[in-house]
Amino acid sequence: MEQVYIFMLFVLFSLAILDLVVGVSNDAVNFLNSAVGSRAVSLRTIMIVASLGVAIGAVFSSGMMEVARSGIFNPKEFYFDEIMVIFMTVMLADVLLLDLFNSLGLPTSTTVSIVFELLGAAFCVGIIKVYTDQESLSAVFQYINTTKAREIIFSIFISVLIAFTVGTIVQYLARLIFSFRYEKNIKFTGGIFGGLSLTALTYFIVFKGLKSVSFISKEMIDNLQDNINLPTTRYALCFTILSQVLIHLRINILRL
Repeated sequence: MEQVYIFMLFVLFSLAILDLVVGVSNDAVNFLNSAVGSRAVSLRTIMIVASLGVAIGAVFSSGMMEVARSGIFNPKEFYFDEIMVIFMTVMLADVLLLDLFNSLGLPTSTTVSIVFELLGAAFCVGIIKVYTDQESLSAVFQYINTTKAREIIFSIFISVLIAFTVGTIVQYLARLIFSFRYEKNIKFTGGIFGGLSLTALTYFIVFKGLKSVSFISKEMIDNLQDNINLPTTRYALCFTILSQVLIHLRINILRL
């Protein structure tokens, strides 16, 4: 039996490498599809910016996958062989699902995929255990961390709703300001638009990401959060001035 587990560990390790390749390809399709399709800049520039983004994201990542992995089901309710079956099923389903979406050019989320894969695999194994032990069907929910799973799934749908609503409003306002006669309006409003956009990106990527960085102490993070208005204002002023200078130099900041 030990040889079977060793073989399963080898398969899981191989699938983890393949899943990493497929997952990164999926994220590349999601985030680079519009940039490559619109030909806003050269492919070389897109790849350089994307590489920098991957490096920054790896440093400031918040461990969302760890939250999804450890919060969906109750490992203490399963035996080791059942846990191995769950993770083997999740890895196979994740590779096939993401590869299918990549092949069709459809966007999907790696986090959402793994959440529902873990939920489905744990639920199916739980049903098998309930049927084997001749228990009530309602007993299957003791194998699922229903509270945490409900929170994660609810958060996913809320985040999609907020992103869609806020994104629609921001794009509407941006088009209202710049569309049709944007060459004339951008001379006066382009600096403010560029400053606010870059400040928002810096805030969410850097300031929000600092919470999960291991090499920065909690005291420094708390101090930064208590005085967040000062650096945010400074960044807004600097980015606004920089955007306005670029406009005067006849550089299209909308392409940047």
